[in-house]
Amino acid sequence: MLNQNEIIQTIQMIDQQHLDVRTITMGISLLSCAHSDPKTACGRVYDKITRYAEKLVSTGEAIEKEFGIPIVNKRISVTPMALVAAASDTGDYVPFAHALDRAAKACGVNFIGGFSALVQKGMTDADRKLIAAIPQALAETDIVCASVNVGSTKAGIDMDAVALMGRTIKDLARRTAAQDGFGCAKLVVFCNAVEDNPFMAGAFHGVGEPERVINVGVSGPGVVYHALQAVKGEPFDVVAETVKKTAFRITRMGQLVAQEASRRLDTPFGIVDLSLAPTPAVGDSVARILEEMGLEVCGAHGTTAALALLNDAVKKGGVMASSSVGGLSGAFIPVSEDEGMIAAARSGALTLDKLEAMTCVCSVGLDMIAVPGDTSAETLSAIIADEAAIGMVNTKTTAVRIIPAPGRQVGDSVEFGGLLGSAPVQAVHPFSSEAFIRRGGRIPAPMHSLKN
Repeated sequence: MLNQNEIIQTIQMIDQQHLDVRTITMGISLLSCAHSDPKTACGRVYDKITRYAEKLVSTGEAIEKEFGIPIVNKRISVTPMALVAAASDTGDYVPFAHALDRAAKACGVNFIGGFSALVQKGMTDADRKLIAAIPQALAETDIVCASVNVGSTKAGIDMDAVALMGRTIKDLARRTAAQDGFGCAKLVVFCNAVEDNPFMAGAFHGVGEPERVINVGVSGPGVVYHALQAVKGEPFDVVAETVKKTAFRITRMGQLVAQEASRRLDTPFGIVDLSLAPTPAVGDSVARILEEMGLEVCGAHGTTAALALLNDAVKKGGVMASSSVGGLSGAFIPVSEDEGMIAAARSGALTLDKLEAMTCVCSVGLDMIAVPGDTSAETLSAIIADEAAIGMVNTKTTAVRIIPAPGRQVGDSVEFGGLLGSAPVQAVHPFSSEAFIRRGGRIPAPMHSLKN
């Protein structure tokens, strides 16, 4: 039971420290929408989404008003569209993206995720058609997000898919060149993708999920930063305990919102994702948390160790606060969406290599990173392969969301606005990976994948 002091602390966290529920995401199974006629299938997709999610936004707004808890986004995730569209007699999957876009706009949500394919062990004809449709689909829609899972600890890494995704990202950047390659911000390439992730752009509704479900993502980098200011100079075990206690309070708020949304929408409660998701707003930064631990700037030696502590303490504190923790649940390090990361990258302290090292110990991966527009498809594929290898070997989810900004060079910046923020264009290695990527095939799963 909450006492008066805890209530006052929560009010302060919301009012002064950027505490919010980052998203209420309704996951919807579209398997029942499959049909041999693509027009019929698209009609079913639109009808089912609008029927199930009709009251999602109004319910979220009502909870926000009644409880005084900011709910930043209301979103929808759906069954990977390659599975749904596979039954249709068509070679063009772009209309399925348009159906998702229309349905999401009719419901009033911010984003819809699930224009996706799972190809970690190989590609079906449907998977190839969906990946081929991604550049046009994301260029022609506004709020549709796509993801492709190219590897897993159990299956290894599909290097044919990795090579294909490098070319897909380049094509998408070209098609959205007028917006600095903005379409690439809506595309994630995963290893070990999870089925219940409420965060965009990588959310999809996995085949192991129920007919529909409510997943909530909480966020509070500003709260953690504020808490650490009270333990300046204290040993790291004190730092870890402080983060754990803070994460517990943040997650309890998310659990409350999730259960209330579940009850009002008559939809099962799935999980609370307790990730620390930053924004471009000052005071809402994961990088500033790491600097509060004693680093002069994020990216300095010691950054990976500090991030490892933060990520682990968040998980330990949050898992005790909710009946069901899932999704990604850790600390996000998207460059363009974190004011401190942006500053560190602009100063040169935070490089692509350092970001890759940091992804070994946090969620999720190389996220919202802008690189020169003339970066080759093979280099993009090699970056994806490196990140997928980290996920495969370490049995964790990793991802790449990278924007080769057309016409931009190192030192330039690209502006995306809103939660997506701005990104300084970062350098990539000038040396070629072309022959490596041309090999194709599959990198085998590691020995520890044989656990059973």
